[in-house]
Amino acid sequence: MSRIAFIGLGNMGAPMALNLLKAGHTLGVFDLVKPAVEKAAQAGAKAAATAQACVAGAEIVISMLPASIHVETLYLGESGLLRAIEGGALVIDCSTIAPQSAKAVAQAAAARGLAMLDAPVSGGTAGAAAGTLTFIVGGDAPALERARPVLAAMGKNIFHAGGHGAGQTAKICNNMMLGIQMAGLAEALALGTANGLDAKVLSEIMSKSSGRNWALEVYNPYPGVMENVPAARGYSGGFGVDLMLKDLGLAAESAMATRSSIPLGELARNLYALHSAGGAGSLDFSSILRLLKRTV
Repeated sequence: MSRIAFIGLGNMGAPMALNLLKAGHTLGVFDLVKPAVEKAAQAGAKAAATAQACVAGAEIVISMLPASIHVETLYLGESGLLRAIEGGALVIDCSTIAPQSAKAVAQAAAARGLAMLDAPVSGGTAGAAAGTLTFIVGGDAPALERARPVLAAMGKNIFHAGGHGAGQTAKICNNMMLGIQMAGLAEALALGTANGLDAKVLSEIMSKSSGRNWALEVYNPYPGVMENVPAARGYSGGFGVDLMLKDLGLAAESAMATRSSIPLGELARNLYALHSAGGAGSLDFSSILRLLKRTV
């Protein structure tokens, strides 16, 4: 078993950390939100007062943070965490950030004698809780093999996308598709119910037809259709609108850099931006249904 430091105990990070505890790893935790740290400590983790204290003696450091700026601030600079992590440790960042940020942090880690992987995840909060996440990994193969037993405690699928930053690129493509998919599904459900159809019946029909998709079958956005999804609890928890908007922004940046055309991705980004501007930024991204069907 490994001595692991876990930084970032949000909706995704907290259940991931708990699964490491269940697997028997020794776990130190840190988050700026104290109740999140206290909850993990109650489950058996060692609470740390600072990120620097959390990584002391750690063989593996895992971070799960909202955006590039948070990852860069945590690791880089004179007071960055890379200076506090012991030589030879493995650093795994599971945040979804810009590929260039992932590359910059990995280069700085290498200069300090630290192996680093970008390993963003897919599967949502349900997958994080169940330990069935998909890890999309960028970095060197030997580092991935070292990380594999730890990742396997939190996920079911582990893919090596390529070198540093490749995990982030693949995740950005995936989340752009998810944002488009959810907006399209919400639009279809809004249209069907506006014409008198029952959302559950329509969902069942589409799940057995050519319109079937992950959002429909696992993360349905219409209240009352599916239990244990954000739509069943007022769109609380889950993957926030502003986080989806951030990821769609990363896709737009990548498209600009490579002169790629992403008209549907840009349309989805505009829809989520409009939804966020209306005060829904902290709600789960499936709440885009509310933008398209005002009575929900």
